[in-house]
Amino acid sequence: PGNGLIIRHAEDQNLQDVLTQGCWSKQQTFAGKTGDWQAKLVQADGSVFEVFFNNQSQGQVQWDLLGQHNVANALAAMAAAHHAGVSPEQAITALRSFKNVKRRLEIRGKINGITIYDDFAHHPTAIATTLAGLRSKVKQARIVVVLEFGSYTMRSGVHKDAIKQALCDADRVVCKKPDQASWDLAEVLKTFSQPTALYEDVDTLVKNLVPTLTSGDHVVIMSNGGFGGIHQKLLNAMAVGVI
Repeated sequence: PGNGLIIRHAEDQNLQDVLTQGCWSKQQTFAGKTGDWQAKLVQADGSVFEVFFNNQSQGQVQWDLLGQHNVANALAAMAAAHHAGVSPEQAITALRSFKNVKRRLEIRGKINGITIYDDFAHHPTAIATTLAGLRSKVKQARIVVVLEFGSYTMRSGVHKDAIKQALCDADRVVCKKPDQASWDLAEVLKTFSQPTALYEDVDTLVKNLVPTLTSGDHVVIMSNGGFGGIHQKLLNAMAVGVI
């Protein structure tokens, strides 16, 4: 509608192509190099950033979330709130106390200096952005990704050509063999530069993973499902002193 507001990423060419075909609403952009709403990272991992609207500083956000994708989400939310009458100052105050939703790089436990995360990763873009944010935070610490190909597109191999690049920030990749897969994950893993492992079931995966973990590791369990209860199984195995 004419009194509405379309909020879009400044560098999304697909959206731009659609809107140039006809748009009756006002528009605001965020992120990119030309967005109306911008963020300047104070910390490279996205945990602290300064907000700008029309090139004017609005304040600084310090929160628990990581990654530039979450910073972009924050800008979009601020733009929507501003349109509804919420001041940038109020929005920044709210963001400072915002707690992320479950299964978005959620810490499930820390044992012997090893941090276990749960992340609802179901496609390469989500995997890549999550790991990039974590890498910015942990610097040179080892990131071990434990991955289940749970979604249909992951199981069917739609993303098989993109998965290697998506996992480039991982120091080691451990996978459970996809159920009823129509492609050969083992062959794809052979092309990785970092160490990889592939297991038929969760119990065997946990048994073989635990002895390889060392203090300072960050273990990111990625799946869009329950992954056979692997999170608690791994924590239990670590707790009984297997490490």
